[in-house]
Amino acid sequence: MIYHLFDFLKDYDIPGQGLFHYLSFRAILAFSTALIFSIFAGRKIIDRIRAKQIGEDIRDLGLEGQLQKKGTPTMGGIIIFLAIMIPVLLFMDLTNIYTILLILTTLWFFLIGFTDDYIKVFKKNKEGLSPKAKLIGQTMFGLAIGLAVCFSSDIVIRENVKVEDSAETVIEGSVEKQDVVKSTKTTIPFVKSHEFDYKCLSPFKGALGWYCKWAIYVLMIIIVITACSNGVNLTDGIDGLATGTSAIVGVVLGIFAWLGGNFLHSDYLNIMYIPGSGEIAVFMSAFVGALIGFLWYNSYPAQVFMGDTGSLMLGGIIGVTAVLIRKELLIPILCGVFFTESLSVIMQRVYFKYTKRKYGEGRRIFKMTPIHHHFQKEGIPSLIQKPAHAIPEAKLVTRFWIIGMILAVITIALLKVR
Repeated sequence: MIYHLFDFLKDYDIPGQGLFHYLSFRAILAFSTALIFSIFAGRKIIDRIRAKQIGEDIRDLGLEGQLQKKGTPTMGGIIIFLAIMIPVLLFMDLTNIYTILLILTTLWFFLIGFTDDYIKVFKKNKEGLSPKAKLIGQTMFGLAIGLAVCFSSDIVIRENVKVEDSAETVIEGSVEKQDVVKSTKTTIPFVKSHEFDYKCLSPFKGALGWYCKWAIYVLMIIIVITACSNGVNLTDGIDGLATGTSAIVGVVLGIFAWLGGNFLHSDYLNIMYIPGSGEIAVFMSAFVGALIGFLWYNSYPAQVFMGDTGSLMLGGIIGVTAVLIRKELLIPILCGVFFTESLSVIMQRVYFKYTKRKYGEGRRIFKMTPIHHHFQKEGIPSLIQKPAHAIPEAKLVTRFWIIGMILAVITIALLKVR
């Protein structure tokens, strides 16, 4: 809103109004606003949640210190939601297609998570929203994003950007749209052009091939968004783990959005230029600021849990952002922590069912899944027994953050690996 106010007043000689044309300035404002809101307003929201007796009902998994968390305020995702939305509405270009899609993403996944937590807390149904209902909601929105990428004339890429000396003035994050195309290309490491076109997976050519390549691309978009949303949800099992890891991922996605949405930077780094996508950097600044502020209360020992209200929303935002900046194939590396958490659950269930059919009793690969619980347990028969002793929760979370940082650095470095 403030962005559009200053844009409306651009013809008037108001000192400092030109700053709002710079992505970097608006990103700083978005980060600061989200951080301040989540820290200072977050305290009042937590007190309000506690007064309403909206506390976490802890299942006894035999983990050290677990039962002490019973009654800790949950649904703290409300803090993250508000801390993101306020600066987004204030400082972003609300007519930009990427802004619109990310606002819709935040609202949609917030509602799914809020409904799930509402059923658990107020309806006293520990199962919450059924897994099938959540999956349908995630899939439907993934399809909507896929169709938007397919049919929106504003979602395009520009290939082989050339910067020529001319009288043209290039403003940070903006440039005239020339030779832009609809494309199913995305970013992939270890190849010369750093690009992969989904049409390579289509067995058909001509008109049928066009429909087939977009169908494959849309299917991939659905898978990425659903996987990211569920991955963060599974990771949100110990204090600060999902919050800190999501913030690390958000920083990298913000950097990618800023570089890929900038005419000069994309040319210098020889990466895909996506007109208009620079606005995503402002959104991700608010995203990171909100998470760092929330971590003030969510770090061990947590004073509030984000609940599914927060975790499903964070995963949805990460998945949609990766798709919009054409970095979805880097997700297994960048979101390696989330990917491993999800994979551990799948492996455990498949192996348990297999051994139960073969030997009459189910056996485990890990002591407990998601895999962060494996490091907290002792004395449970499983294929993998290390570590022999449980790792304290605070140390475990810190180690996962370090792994997330290493994966983030590797992901950024892959921009120049050919």
